[in-house]
Amino acid sequence: MADKKIIAVVGATGAQGGGVVRAILNDTQGGYAARAITRNVNSEKAKALSALGAEVVEANVDDVESLKRAFAGAYGAFCVTFFWDHLKPEKEIAEASNMARAAKETGIKHAIWSTFEDTRRFVPLSDNRMPTLLGKYKVPHFDGKAEANHFFTDLGVPTTFLLTSWYFENLIFWGSGPKKGPDGKLAVTFPLGNKKMPGIASEDIGKCAYGIFKRGNEFIGKTVGVAGEHLSGSQMAASLSRALGKEVRYNEVPPEVFRNFGFPGADEAGNMYQFKRDFELDYSGVRSLVTSRNLNPELQTFDAWLSRNKDRIPLE
Repeated sequence: MADKKIIAVVGATGAQGGGVVRAILNDTQGGYAARAITRNVNSEKAKALSALGAEVVEANVDDVESLKRAFAGAYGAFCVTFFWDHLKPEKEIAEASNMARAAKETGIKHAIWSTFEDTRRFVPLSDNRMPTLLGKYKVPHFDGKAEANHFFTDLGVPTTFLLTSWYFENLIFWGSGPKKGPDGKLAVTFPLGNKKMPGIASEDIGKCAYGIFKRGNEFIGKTVGVAGEHLSGSQMAASLSRALGKEVRYNEVPPEVFRNFGFPGADEAGNMYQFKRDFELDYSGVRSLVTSRNLNPELQTFDAWLSRNKDRIPLE
């Protein structure tokens, strides 16, 4: 590791961070080493990363001093938060501040901050097309991250702002997969109308982020959006039908119906999908498939991802 540039990866046992760590480790001639940062170095996921060759260190995004210790001596830092662990945008904002401070104080040469658009630029709080949540957000897990961007710029941290897309893995882990309706037919349900939504395999986010690090200073100070494919609900259903060998329909519902489905964060998810629907060109336009494939030549289409993961999708 002594002759390699160290990239410190926050959230190393999560979807994005884990992808970054594995991308670094799989590129044995790349000149980079992975420092996997996790809250629990004794977890099974942390041990697995260590077995692959990562340096695993313990730190907590709520503790800036632990982050400074974890970032010390590193060339780069991949910074990410996980809103769905707590559903609190203010907590995400504080965590981003801690990561930016740690990056500045340890002399990080290139940080990647995994962020999103501020949807309030498109739908002001006074706009009733979409309900305001928690008093001051439209899509809290977007708006909070965007609100935190300034910590990196204000401190002068050399940063690339990474805009990710909807995980294909949401079909496996987050209840977005096909479900049987009253007629017994399988369907996926989204409030997208006929608009397309960018999606990506979470592992490919890590590979794209690593591609950004490998390009040196090229993307510092820039915003980069990544996606594997832009798909409508009908196209997703057609791909699922082919992969699963059984019919899957697209169940289009209005956002106001989706917001009232009752699962934790349903109102937030409904607003998120409505934003992607109503501002399709803005949202999809900054998530270039060409740029994503240039950063990650192994980028998977939805069909390619399904060919590898179809058996993991629960059918309810």
